[in-house]
Amino acid sequence: GTIRRGTNLQVAYFDQLRAQLNPEWTVQDNVAEGSDQVMVDGQPRHVLSYLRDFLFSPERARQPVKALSGGERNRLLLAKLFTRPANLLVLDEPTNDLDTETLELLESLLVEFSGTILLVSHDRALLDNVVTSSLVFEGDGLVRDYVGGYEDWLRQRDPPPSTAAVKTAGLTQAAQAATPAPKAPAAKLSYKEAKELAELPARIEAMEAEQGALQTRLSDPALYQGGDAAAVVTVRARLAELEAQLAAAYVRWERLEARR
Repeated sequence: GTIRRGTNLQVAYFDQLRAQLNPEWTVQDNVAEGSDQVMVDGQPRHVLSYLRDFLFSPERARQPVKALSGGERNRLLLAKLFTRPANLLVLDEPTNDLDTETLELLESLLVEFSGTILLVSHDRALLDNVVTSSLVFEGDGLVRDYVGGYEDWLRQRDPPPSTAAVKTAGLTQAAQAATPAPKAPAAKLSYKEAKELAELPARIEAMEAEQGALQTRLSDPALYQGGDAAAVVTVRARLAELEAQLAAAYVRWERLEARR
């Protein structure tokens, strides 16, 4: 494909693998890069005051990044992101490992952002509260743009083929019979299916974590410099297998959710 870039485009990218953070630097150095000031919305702010907005105490701000929890690292990445002059934010799973306070902070920051946001997330509540349009991959290379968030897409999308087929069959039967047969009640989830639905998000998250690790490994030049061609093949094969498993898991999740 091709990419057409607009003029004066300034992109800031949130990486769920946190590759933009230096683990040996302190929290404040990762944000201010040695300075005691940061620029936020064109105005200078003291870095410790700014980090307090992201729930970092002055003591915690002086700790090295390697001492932080996963949630704190995500919070730090958000703090660093919003010091960058940008009119396009690209956010890849920004809610991973965030606590409730940080989720609320992120939501308010995104709502107040004056530029464009490209957001990839499994957090349906965040999508419904923040986004104004949804790009949906519908198979066979088709991507459609829907107004609103996840719930809006559910209302606007075409019914699944199975539902349409049932309706068509029902109309045919009604035309042939003197009186239409009563509709069968929708099958409820069994205990096993309900348990599967509850476990699917964690399964998907684990597969995506492995997928991210494999993608990082494939982008590492060291993998190709060792002369072990079999290792490259193995990683690519596992990555392809994960992509197929993820696609199947998403379909299963959607079907179980619809029945619930």
